Amino acid sequence: MTTIPYKTPLRYLLLALLTAPVLASCSLDEEPRDQIPEKEAFKTVENLYMNTVATLYNYIGGATDGEGLQGTCRGVYDLQTFGSDEAMLPTRGIDWLDGELWQDMYRHSWNPGLELAKNAWVYLYKVIALCNHSLEQLDAHKDMLSDLQFREYMAEVRALRAIYYWYLLDIFGRVPIIISSDVQLDMVQQANRSDLLEFVYTELTEARDFLPEGHSAHKGDSYGRVTKSVANFVLAKLTLNAEVYADDDWTDGVRPNGSDIMFMINSEQYNAWEATIQFCNEIEEAGFRLEDRYSDNFIVSNERSNENIWVIAMDKDLFQSQQQNILRSYHYRHAAAYGFTGENGSCATLNTLHVFGYDTPDEDQRFADCYWAGEVYDYNNKPILDRQGKPLTYYPWEVKMDLSVSPYLETAGARMKKYEIDRNSTKDGKLMDNDIVLFRFADVLLMRAEAYLRNGDVISGQDDLNAVRGRSGMPERQLTMESIYDERLLELCWEGWHRQDMIRFGRYESLFDGDEYDDKVDESDGHTTVYPIPSVVLALNSYLRQNKGY
Repeated sequence: MTTIPYKTPLRYLLLALLTAPVLASCSLDEEPRDQIPEKEAFKTVENLYMNTVATLYNYIGGATDGEGLQGTCRGVYDLQTFGSDEAMLPTRGIDWLDGELWQDMYRHSWNPGLELAKNAWVYLYKVIALCNHSLEQLDAHKDMLSDLQFREYMAEVRALRAIYYWYLLDIFGRVPIIISSDVQLDMVQQANRSDLLEFVYTELTEARDFLPEGHSAHKGDSYGRVTKSVANFVLAKLTLNAEVYADDDWTDGVRPNGSDIMFMINSEQYNAWEATIQFCNEIEEAGFRLEDRYSDNFIVSNERSNENIWVIAMDKDLFQSQQQNILRSYHYRHAAAYGFTGENGSCATLNTLHVFGYDTPDEDQRFADCYWAGEVYDYNNKPILDRQGKPLTYYPWEVKMDLSVSPYLETAGARMKKYEIDRNSTKDGKLMDNDIVLFRFADVLLMRAEAYLRNGDVISGQDDLNAVRGRSGMPERQLTMESIYDERLLELCWEGWHRQDMIRFGRYESLFDGDEYDDKVDESDGHTTVYPIPSVVLALNSYLRQNKGY
């Protein structure tokens, strides 16, 4: 075990909500370590790295609600997934009512008291605070390091901190930028969204040349770490979404033009779309490629994937991060057939079924890789029985927001299937060996195709789109805004990208299928494209201002 070695709570935005003054967790190092006081933590170069840099990776995943970038519930992943028209958590009688939390997510009728937003804010700023503390300790002990070591260690922490600010930029729009742990709570002020974009971009471009060159998804020295390709991936996301991120008033209906937003890369100036292409090219040049089979990216031993760029390292014997999202989707009896406990919750929306062409002659072949539909079977290919003793059958078309009086209360909706079941998983199936995929190369190809298209070059991006489609046995399709938008959902479902895509394509309003619109929120001003600043945060600082529309 390793310990973040400080003995007093950090004076940091909202960290008063965190009660533990010492944060202990398992690191990517396989050697167990006892908790040690701070003065002992930095005596050697190895200890300095372990207790300032390596230990930060303990927080990429999580084991409790609100923690981690993926794998857990009621935090970042749920905001990105259930705030889109990709997936939903229907009310099933007394199950999943939760004070209408999930109905509010489906209808975009959330408010500043939204639990998921508060959890995400606390988690993201907690890791940022830990990064700030690590940077300060590295600076205080730099005499122990060579100049190159100091630059590399600092770069890795700065890049990780920048990634967490990117999530804040994407989810909340205007947030404080804090680069020191010695900050008075009542003096923190928000940065404009465009300033935050510039900050994240600058931090990543300055850090990336000192980051490891290896593949983060492969076991070895770079396993699970922020590498140069991880930084390039986030830079591609930043520039692809530049029209959104550079817009300081997202409620006025006017966005800047990506062709006019300029970025410097290696002393050369590029517009937003050209910059995206440059960063995607660098990732390809680093050796990433599509796996021959789509499903190989999500199998139990997926650390062999040459497509996955950044993952949450999972090992039931070494790490504590959990994968809860699959079991949240399985019917009780479905999970029980595998020896786990299912929660019978999340499923595909009707919109997703239409995009996949489900139950039609043109059904996308990836549907079977990503969703359970129809009858389901156990490991021995025997039908699983429902609670009435009949073959358990999922009915995708019967889904709606409230299933309380539906005969398909327990069985409506196509369920998450994306990750292969680890038969040797522990902790009721949540500690599994499938690494959770955060970034992968298929997304890089789709980003590059879209950037070419937005920059007026239809031909250059065509091969990227068709490479992704062809890998899954799908026919070629003409590159258009409609086709690339659909392809991103087809290829990247359940990976937490669709909300961001909807916003970038200007489709974040009125996209939910169904007949439950009596209290539909007016989103015409675009205010729901960011979440509200949590009310508990505003209560701590009079300088902070709520996002418009809330």
